[in-house]
Amino acid sequence: MLRSLGQRSVIGSDEDPRVTELRTAVSRLRRELATLPSEFPDRVIAEDELAALAAMASGGTPEIPRLRSSLLLIAGAIGSVSALARGLNGVREAVDLFGEPTQRG
Repeated sequence: MLRSLGQRSVIGSDEDPRVTELRTAVSRLRRELATLPSEFPDRVIAEDELAALAAMASGGTPEIPRLRSSLLLIAGAIGSVSALARGLNGVREAVDLFGEPTQRG
């Protein structure tokens, strides 16, 4: 499935396709944010959380509560920047692939 989307698999790798999708979406939004000429107060927060998401995606299957926390911080930081709405939606969809965090109790 991923090969048809232009993704190549690493030989011997059984990487979770959700992780691949997250990495792609985060990379896309980071590029869009980098090309945005305007500064806004919470840009650093968005950049830091995108870096955190990228690190989680490179480390295997991330923790769902941490994914959701980062997503909320990013959405709060760039939610009003309409030029980033599409990229933000892509990250949200990638995070949603992981489902809801499990309840412990």
